[in-house]
Amino acid sequence: MCCEIRQWRMEDAKKLSLLLNNKKILDNLRDGLPYPYTEDDAKEYIHSMLSSDLNKVFAFAITFNDEVVGSIGVFRCENIHSNTAELGYYVGEKHWNCGIATQAIKKACQYIFDNTDIIRIFAEPFASNLASCRVLEKAGFHLEGVLHKNAIKNNQVLDMKMYAFIKEE
Repeated sequence: MCCEIRQWRMEDAKKLSLLLNNKKILDNLRDGLPYPYTEDDAKEYIHSMLSSDLNKVFAFAITFNDEVVGSIGVFRCENIHSNTAELGYYVGEKHWNCGIATQAIKKACQYIFDNTDIIRIFAEPFASNLASCRVLEKAGFHLEGVLHKNAIKNNQVLDMKMYAFIKEE
């Protein structure tokens, strides 16, 4: 399966709202996303991504056969970490275990390394999210360590893992 990444479009809002109305996805993302996730929530998100600083926020729709199936973003850090960025992503449940997330991560990282001065991209999945950890590893990320008791999600204290992908010299 081959996916593409592209800039968000306002007409993606309906599909985005359908993707994010899934507790299995939301349970593995950071807090702050409403549930249920409405089309208006999706429009607000897309608008914020399209109007963000293009040197700091790199947000893409993940598509398969021209259909939006997920989201991926790379967010530049600040100050002494300005050449570092954090990766976040999800794929709709219908497209799990198809290799789409791995392909999207590879494409996003290649775009970042080819078009910016960012040299390190990291991701911090929940340690219990074994599928996401495996996706990162297949995309070329290396486990740097475990962040013990690093988050509270759904009233549970959770470990997270620190993965990083470093630009080749």
